[in-house]
Amino acid sequence: MDNSVFDGWQSISNQHISNNGKWIFYVIKPQQGDAELVITNTTNTAKIRVPRADTATFSSDSRFVTFLIRPFYKSIREAKIKKKKQADFPKDTMGIITLGSQSITKVPAIRSFKLSANAAVVAYLASADTVKKPLPNDTSKKAVSATIAPTTHEGSDLTVSKLGGAGTTRTFKYATDYQLSKNGKLLAFAVTAPAKQKDVKSGMYVYDIDKNALKAISTGRGNYRNITIDDEGKQLAFTAEKNPEKALVKPFKLYYYTSTRDSAAVVAEAGAKGIPEHWVVSGDGKVYFSKSGGNLFFGTAPIPKPADTTIVDFEVAKLDIWNYKDDYLQPQQLKNLQTELKRSYLAVIKPNEAEPKLLQLGSKAVQEVLVAENKDARYVLGVTDTGARIQAQWQGGTKQQAILIDTKSGNKRLINAGSRARYRISPDGKYVIWFDLEQQNWFCYTIANGQKSNLTATIGTKMGDELNDVPDFAPDYGMAGWLQGDKAFLIYDRYDIWKIDPATGAVTSFTNGIGRKNKLIIRYDATDPEQKYIPLKQQMWLQTQNEVNKQWGYYTKYPESNAIPEKVNMNPVSYGDLLKAKNANAYIYTKASYELPPDLYVSTDLKKETKLSDINPQQSEYNWGTASLVKWTTPKGFKSEGILYKPEDFDPAKKYPMIVYFYEKLSEGLYNYIAPAPTPSRLPISYFVSNGYLVFAPDISYQTGHPGASAVEYINSGVEALKKNSWVDAAHIGIQGQSWGGYQVAYLITQTNMYAAAWAGAPVANMTSAYGGIRWESGVNRQFQYEKTQSRIGATLWEKPELYIENSPLFQLPKVQTPVMIMSNDADGAVPWYQGIEMFTALRRLGKPVWLLQYNGEAHNLVLRQNRKDITIREQQFFDHFLKGAPLPVWMAKGVPAVDKGKDWGFELVK
Repeated sequence: MDNSVFDGWQSISNQHISNNGKWIFYVIKPQQGDAELVITNTTNTAKIRVPRADTATFSSDSRFVTFLIRPFYKSIREAKIKKKKQADFPKDTMGIITLGSQSITKVPAIRSFKLSANAAVVAYLASADTVKKPLPNDTSKKAVSATIAPTTHEGSDLTVSKLGGAGTTRTFKYATDYQLSKNGKLLAFAVTAPAKQKDVKSGMYVYDIDKNALKAISTGRGNYRNITIDDEGKQLAFTAEKNPEKALVKPFKLYYYTSTRDSAAVVAEAGAKGIPEHWVVSGDGKVYFSKSGGNLFFGTAPIPKPADTTIVDFEVAKLDIWNYKDDYLQPQQLKNLQTELKRSYLAVIKPNEAEPKLLQLGSKAVQEVLVAENKDARYVLGVTDTGARIQAQWQGGTKQQAILIDTKSGNKRLINAGSRARYRISPDGKYVIWFDLEQQNWFCYTIANGQKSNLTATIGTKMGDELNDVPDFAPDYGMAGWLQGDKAFLIYDRYDIWKIDPATGAVTSFTNGIGRKNKLIIRYDATDPEQKYIPLKQQMWLQTQNEVNKQWGYYTKYPESNAIPEKVNMNPVSYGDLLKAKNANAYIYTKASYELPPDLYVSTDLKKETKLSDINPQQSEYNWGTASLVKWTTPKGFKSEGILYKPEDFDPAKKYPMIVYFYEKLSEGLYNYIAPAPTPSRLPISYFVSNGYLVFAPDISYQTGHPGASAVEYINSGVEALKKNSWVDAAHIGIQGQSWGGYQVAYLITQTNMYAAAWAGAPVANMTSAYGGIRWESGVNRQFQYEKTQSRIGATLWEKPELYIENSPLFQLPKVQTPVMIMSNDADGAVPWYQGIEMFTALRRLGKPVWLLQYNGEAHNLVLRQNRKDITIREQQFFDHFLKGAPLPVWMAKGVPAVDKGKDWGFELVK
């Protein structure tokens, strides 16, 4: 392989099966270029291909597929090259296909479309042109622009139609937002018309699709948001503000409408009973009805402070004030500023009652409120870490309180105080459950009687991660979900699934213990991604991995059965995205291994299957590879394992250079497909294997306080075990790691000279200086990482400074003899950029061969594809030189001066 193969390598996405189980569509996407939508039947005999299409949806009656056709990739690229205005960019086209036919109906220049959930009705909004102009009061000389409102100061044409031409098609002017009812009978939409337009008035409208009747339910220019319709299509709500355009503060109001009313009425606004003083309805809070339509939930927020228009900007000091009493550090506050400005607090009203009562549920003290899935339950659950947030700086997590809030009275009831836990309310709102990290058990609170119980204390099986190797409480393995009607919930241990009846506290092994007995890791695979609970009468599919040989397969069992799960299959492949047709016994899924691309299959039982796709047939033209599991014993007697990748043309009579790539544990990915792609910073394994390298990926387990020594223990011993094979070129072994792996690379080269080359991506070289730094992508302090999580020191810098020094490569760099490449980017939001600089400048002073790649404005892992392509070339040139004896490229031999930046990339080889 070479770099030219990347763009055309394909993957499958957006796969769906129709409700009747007779049709499937999926999108084939190259890494760069135009996608293709494929529609086929279950026998794969009636295939339709739509170039450049994606974002597809089946109609609920399984008769139509609606999708967007994107512009040509080359057209978008050309528009960017020519720096065209957004208004002049090529637009999306909507396409509609009647299943069983080959004809496509196309509607050009579409911004978005929506299909009703339970009817073949589509609504779509045309693209609206935008223009750009300089920002006002811009004193900079560089060109600065901002997108302003459409040239007509409003939206665009909104069209609604019954698919198949079964009814009237209507188009409405100047629509900005819209919503279809689930039953496809009602369309609600907002209109903002030009000020001088007399024929169309701004406001909120509803359109009865069957009756072809349009009605304005609220009029006036303004900002209309959050349109929501209840499940039966009988009630509608939205938020709107109709304040003067020059108003500095524009509070929203909540509007409510039913077909029995002439117009929408305001049911919540500033000053209304139930809304806190100086608070308003939030335009950013989500608005939604409960399942029955009896409850209407919405968000409120404090009235924002208006901007002071008397202040002259250039005479105002600009600073951030850090205070030790702040819940969150200033960088975290600034990172979350827009989120906080849009934060809303949940409130509820029963709008169809004679005298609707509004209740404020959330507050600044209880910001998170969890609502039961049916949203009709009397109680909601408030969760708060108020008073415990500062400790997160070094703990990583906080203790949280759980508070029941009565939606009828507003009364609050504390049900659990100060636990490291994640709380969940059951779908029907009868129970609250949580895993207590400190006690390592699952708990349940019964809302009806106030009883709290420890559910797993006596079962004799660990519920927390048995392999936890960080200096913090072991996390739980998670839960599969609730059985319909809150009858029971299913949780995981290391291997098995447990069924818990919250009414009685009875705990039974749902998988009958076969997981632990046979070293099988069993997890529930919900075949409906929108499923809110586990249906009682539907067969459950249990995805299973053999912990010993890493193979994957499926078992099945019914939710209320006591029988042992039935084995369906177990194969040397990985499975993904198991989806079931809503009204038929048909499933689609991908299946892959290192050798096999993840193609799409359809089956009724996962035994007899039909292959639907054939992505990447070009793979057969290249030297690919194999993946095998290797096992060894470390010097201290620990059992370990890893993956060894070999070239497809491997010859045991030859010697091969080897690159060791590691992070923590990777062996469970033995059957993962690794597509050749330009790397964001990790080792592109399949690319190097194709080019004649062995690649070894060892697992690592850690001892608290000694992460560096743990890496030495596992990685070096695994390499030594492989070096016993004559086909490993022991003199030409390299190591590569990114982030935590980059740190381990930096540490390893201070402990051994067995490696011929090392590549450290975003490494921490000095734990003493990194300890108190900021993770700029989140704004949080790094202390927790060393004391409680990945860095695994387990103590503060002042408690055990010797451990920070012991594990910091910087203090041992004089021992390094291995040539090393460092990638450290100036916009890294996870590892401080200066860590790579500390390592580079120290090695440079010591006269060691060292290089540093700094991608401008790039993150911890490279985002821009051009940068990914660049680093892939440099990574191959680096290892080719030290492990294969290839000539040095200019950028390594001589460097690239700043005066040649962007003109000379230095890829040429020095002869």
